[in-house]
Amino acid sequence: MRVVAIIQARMGSTRLPGKVLADLGGATVLARVVNRTRGATTVDEVEVATS
Repeated sequence: MRVVAIIQARMGSTRLPGKVLADLGGATVLARVVNRTRGATTVDEVEVATS
């Protein structure tokens, strides 16, 4: 069975607008989440859903 991780990346956050593109130690929050998810041994594919 293939496992696909879908990461929801919304720019319209009400409490912290643009959070997914915020710099966090030299990388965006989204980049960090994608990289961590790609490193998961149980995940075959990573997709990012935007709105």
